[in-house]
Amino acid sequence: MKNRKTTIVVPSPPSLNAVAVLAGLTDDDLYAANLRADAESSRGTRSANTERALRDDVLLFSAWCTNAGLKHMPASAETVAAFVDAQAAAGKAPATVRRYAASIAAYHRSAKAENPLKLKVATDALKRMGRASGEDQRKAKGITDDVVVAMLNAAGQRLIDLRNKALLVVAYSTLCRRSELVALRAEDVQVDSDGFGVVRISRSKTDQTGRGASVAITADAMFHLQRWLDAACIENGPLFRRVNRHRQVGAQLDPQSVLLIFRGMAKAVRPRMSPADLFQISGHSTRVGAAMDMVRYGADIAGAMQAGRWKSPEMVARYCEGMNLKRGAVAMVAQKRARFA
Repeated sequence: MKNRKTTIVVPSPPSLNAVAVLAGLTDDDLYAANLRADAESSRGTRSANTERALRDDVLLFSAWCTNAGLKHMPASAETVAAFVDAQAAAGKAPATVRRYAASIAAYHRSAKAENPLKLKVATDALKRMGRASGEDQRKAKGITDDVVVAMLNAAGQRLIDLRNKALLVVAYSTLCRRSELVALRAEDVQVDSDGFGVVRISRSKTDQTGRGASVAITADAMFHLQRWLDAACIENGPLFRRVNRHRQVGAQLDPQSVLLIFRGMAKAVRPRMSPADLFQISGHSTRVGAAMDMVRYGADIAGAMQAGRWKSPEMVARYCEGMNLKRGAVAMVAQKRARFA
């Protein structure tokens, strides 16, 4: 990147070993010692997002057990079942509650305690939750190309608006997960003569060994990215950073900020999105929308899967379920047979 006025380098915060933090939750010396030993041996083996989720999930479970007067380490299967039932009753998505359960199981494995999730009473609670919800949990609303255009048109021209527009189009163009998106760095972006850019993803959810991957940034997305970088005077370091009310550029964005930014941009679209649509926007909505557009414009599931770096086709097929139905055998016959009067 050229034509920069200054260089802002913000070091990434160190990853916090969740198991080390969780060792302080139990007053049993043996379990605490096992957790500390596991924390040392597992250091650097989990992504920052996995560390954060494990820590927060177990802290939530521990607090719930304390309030209910129950023991969390080791937890009984009945305690876990009651926790699952309570979270489901509170309206938590089944996928979220299953993540809680996985974190509780990991916590017990690290402490070398009996895993309550292996017992039927706990697994029955998870099944009960699934049947009650019909597994019809909300899908992330896809931010498709027409929605991207509407969000861009509704945004302003302030420094923070330039950042938000760049974040949106780069997210859509690269199909980056939000953790990948905020980890992108300016020095890893190369621009070709045709205006297309290429950026290196150093590590992702499906690439824990850090081999990395290169993804394309389309020319129209590069236009918005270049405007933001020029205005923010960013030459190296994180691409996407905080901007305060004084137009000062700060540290790297947190992955959680991506959802807030997308929803904030969507709120400004006229006519306004419904509350239900806004609720369904997630930090991965651009991935969903881009995959839907690929299928809509003629790509197959395998192509969309490769572009989004999905390991299996199930999630892409779920995102594009409606479109695939319209392209299926029934729809093909409908185009050829006699029209129903």
